[in-house]
Amino acid sequence: MNIDELYQTIILDHYREKHHVGLREPYEAQVHHVNPSCGDELTLRAHLEGDTIADVSYDGVGCSISQASTSVMTDLVIGQSVEHALALYDDFLEMMQSKGEISPDENRFEDAIAFAGVSKFPARVKCALLSWAALRDALSQATSKES
Repeated sequence: MNIDELYQTIILDHYREKHHVGLREPYEAQVHHVNPSCGDELTLRAHLEGDTIADVSYDGVGCSISQASTSVMTDLVIGQSVEHALALYDDFLEMMQSKGEISPDENRFEDAIAFAGVSKFPARVKCALLSWAALRDALSQATSKES
């Protein structure tokens, strides 16, 4: 199995067996994002305990890339600080805009490394970024409520 097949398998596994799916309470922020270019939709909730992301839950419809990216993202950020999650967002965005030129840190990205190949297909980048943008917005809302 080559690396592209492995990445495709990771994406399909997360699409079939989504992690943290289903809207849950409590939550401090809820956002709804739509990718108008393909119709993917996502409602995402974020629950914080102090500056730690205690839970991220979601409900959405869309392609395997958007759904798998959401599943992977929740695994990476739950239990982490808001600051860590926002830095990870920045790094994921950079990887997705690299057109395959950046080799991300496997230890940092874990299963999200599978989306490095997606960055070579500009039409699919928005699909992979949908949940990450929703998380960024939800964290912004949640932290502004605490202030």
